[in-house]
Amino acid sequence: MEYSLGPTLSRDRLHSLDSLRGFSLLGIFIVNMLSFHSPFSYYNPYEWWQYDDLTSYMWIDILVQASFYPIFAMMFGYGMVLMRDRFRSKETSFWKVSVRRLLVLLMFGIIHAFLIWHGDILIIYALMGLLLLPMLRLSGPLLLSIGVAVYILPQLFMSFILIMVSFIDTSTLGDFTDIMNLQLSADVYANGTFWEVTQRRVLDWYMTNGPASFIMIIFMILPFMMVGAGAAKLKWLEKANRHKVLWTVLFFVFLLLGLAGKILPIAFGQTISNQYIQDMIGGPLLSVAYIALIVLLMSSPFMAKLLKPLANTGRMSITIYLSQSIIGTLIFYSYGLGLYGKISVAGGTWLAIGIFVLQVIFAEIWLSKFKQGPVEKLWRMLTYGRNKKKLSASER
Repeated sequence: MEYSLGPTLSRDRLHSLDSLRGFSLLGIFIVNMLSFHSPFSYYNPYEWWQYDDLTSYMWIDILVQASFYPIFAMMFGYGMVLMRDRFRSKETSFWKVSVRRLLVLLMFGIIHAFLIWHGDILIIYALMGLLLLPMLRLSGPLLLSIGVAVYILPQLFMSFILIMVSFIDTSTLGDFTDIMNLQLSADVYANGTFWEVTQRRVLDWYMTNGPASFIMIIFMILPFMMVGAGAAKLKWLEKANRHKVLWTVLFFVFLLLGLAGKILPIAFGQTISNQYIQDMIGGPLLSVAYIALIVLLMSSPFMAKLLKPLANTGRMSITIYLSQSIIGTLIFYSYGLGLYGKISVAGGTWLAIGIFVLQVIFAEIWLSKFKQGPVEKLWRMLTYGRNKKKLSASER
């Protein structure tokens, strides 16, 4: 019997997973918008922004910053396990197809990072996905335990070291602002040619993802994928309706813990240790609260129907993510509208929300006519090539 390895049919999809992907894309876009319109990588926001901009950034820092990419990473790992189970039921080589699939994603990431926007995450996700593949043989509890340990132990150690340092050095991350690269980036993105912008893009990407940073990135992304994969093996999302009380407890506990971590620098000063704990510990804790909230909302048939457009956005997450970068850079870079450095934090945030709403509408319309987003369709074609098996009569 021949089997289709095409897109998962709508009736077979896990809509809470898609909704979480869609929700994470909104938060990621709000944070990325800061880099689209300013040299965010090279300054301390609490010294760079003033007055209303500072207030707007404070809310982003508390509610959004470092709390949405963990959701996307966990859902990436969750999705890999679902795909593995689907392939196993059809006696198809998950390993070979997944390697090809991740290599295509890596290619998308390289094009995105060097020709569109330097803040790409697809390269990292593709590489971390390749590292995750052999780990999928582990049990769900083991994946969860290792993932949590691999993330939290280094973060607790670094937090302790930085707290000790803070007793003798009260400097903040602002003291490490890279003035030279800040000025160069601002000038090139605002006034440079496409080639000059591309050269700067490559340099900015390397500054964030070079060898010195790569080890840290592994400990920031791979553990979340492992946690997501472990949760998938235990079918946490599929069984959510049976455990509403547990998800409710998780929401309130992690909301309080997450917010406590996120407001640490605002309440006790912008020391290096407080800023580190805010993002590296407070951020993921708040992520769990957001996941629990979406899961609880999706357990209601009415809310599930209301969130269907968000789920459709998550179904074509790569298309949405890449289009955000294309739209953002065309609005702000010199070869587009040239608005780099000319928008407030609040203005950029509302612009991101407005664009995302349009993307949600676009996804709803597109998926009413097609089974996949355009980039997802290309991803599938490049993965399977001409060897994709034909649909059996029962699957048509």
